Amino acid sequence: MNRPRGSKDAQLRIPPSASEVAGLFTGWAAELAACRKFAPTARNYAASKLMSEVGLRVNEARRLDLDDIKWDLGRFGKLHVRYGKGKRGSGPRERMVPLINGAGRTLRWFIEEVWGQFGDDHTRPGAPLFPSERKNADGSSRRVGDDALRSGLVVATTAHLPGWADKLTPHVLRHFCASQLYLNGLDLISIQEVLGHS
Repeated sequence: MNRPRGSKDAQLRIPPSASEVAGLFTGWAAELAACRKFAPTARNYAASKLMSEVGLRVNEARRLDLDDIKWDLGRFGKLHVRYGKGKRGSGPRERMVPLINGAGRTLRWFIEEVWGQFGDDHTRPGAPLFPSERKNADGSSRRVGDDALRSGLVVATTAHLPGWADKLTPHVLRHFCASQLYLNGLDLISIQEVLGHS
């Protein structure tokens, strides 16, 4: 009767320190200058950095559209997360996420320097923020898959954070974001709001 829901055992996810995450993204950014496929590597970098800055889930990040960035809302701008994780089959939960911790700078760089290399039309309704190299039948860009973002993070962690013994996943980046928000003085209720918990 009092058995916890779900069949998985609870796992303790301790994120890397701020200096380790900074080292990861510094090394990854330096790699962009000489990598073989710039656009996909830069996309994976920007999506992972965004997850660490505002605590998005990988599926929330990959399902963002270009139009979901609301530059004029609030002090920093906001992201309209339309496909937030629902609770027990209730469907996706929308929320507005402020572009804090330099997320606005990350997105501006990605859109101005990288996004156009995927060959999509920025005026097309539903143009994905993080496009795939693969195209739809009409020539528009597909949305990137979560497997591409996850594997990009694994490759970067192996190359630029070799001392990290645990698995660094997008969810661990989400924990890192929550830890940083708490250390910077945000209360737990506000952190839960930003991360989409009710």
